[in-house]
Amino acid sequence: MTVQETAVPEYLDLPAHIEADPTRVVHVYPPIGGRIIEMQVRPWDHVAKGQPLALIESADLSRSVADYHKALADNAVKQEQLNRARDLYGHSAIALKDYQQAQADALGSKADLTAAREQIRVFGVDPDRATSQLSVVAPRSGVILDVGASPGEYSKSLDAPEPLCTVADIATVWAIGDIYESDLTAAKPGQDATITLSAYPGQHWSGRVSVVSDAVDPATRTLHVRVTLANPGERIKPEMFGTIRLTRSVAQAILAPASAVIREGNDAYVFVAKSPGRYERRGVTLGRVFGNSIEIAKGLNPGETIVSEDPLLLRAAGGD
Repeated sequence: MTVQETAVPEYLDLPAHIEADPTRVVHVYPPIGGRIIEMQVRPWDHVAKGQPLALIESADLSRSVADYHKALADNAVKQEQLNRARDLYGHSAIALKDYQQAQADALGSKADLTAAREQIRVFGVDPDRATSQLSVVAPRSGVILDVGASPGEYSKSLDAPEPLCTVADIATVWAIGDIYESDLTAAKPGQDATITLSAYPGQHWSGRVSVVSDAVDPATRTLHVRVTLANPGERIKPEMFGTIRLTRSVAQAILAPASAVIREGNDAYVFVAKSPGRYERRGVTLGRVFGNSIEIAKGLNPGETIVSEDPLLLRAAGGD
């Protein structure tokens, strides 16, 4: 084969791990305190928006329901009193101040009823069908990353140290790599990147650098590089380890097939065609390895023809 100079990229490989997009992760806390009767999901279950996650028995909810029904009854009485006062005032049977008091009482009872109704709706429950039990539902579709509660435990609503569970949409994930500040010029937003994962040898995913962090970690002297990846089929899992490969630069170099190079100790050489049927054994300096090709740093010139396969047969014949 005749060797020529070709554009050869220099790569920068960054150790990386996979994270779920935080904007697609929801930590689910119950809106009210109570005893957990049932956890209806397990880690790595797939859930749809609105699907029940847990069932809670809540005295607070029971009191809110009782307050609502009291407000409902009180409002009915006050509205009836207002109607009666309006009729009496129309017949001059009561004073204006009594009629105005009935109006104020009716408005107050209606406001109390609205507040009691909204208090229950905040919990995601229909006020007219509410009981002491609350079903906590998924706020979005996704995968259950972890479960932080079990039946029999008491939840303190938003004051709980752990959420009931965590739901994540991993249709899109982040690959987060660490880059030294000395290599920072190799990472630019919008730059193409190739991601490989330890879990899937021989496979790679293409993406683009979306963000390079603005702060250097004082302990490691590195910055974070983020690559956003589409994850159809959800094969890429959070916390997987892998590598982000970036192109540092592109330079011209001569590449030869690895099968053309003979190694003897620390020396390497190839056979260069001088004339039909005659070959010269020539020492070369090797550079980087690119798959099945090796960079020839010194020893060959563009346009020279080398033996690309089985050069050992020529060596056995003394080079002729």
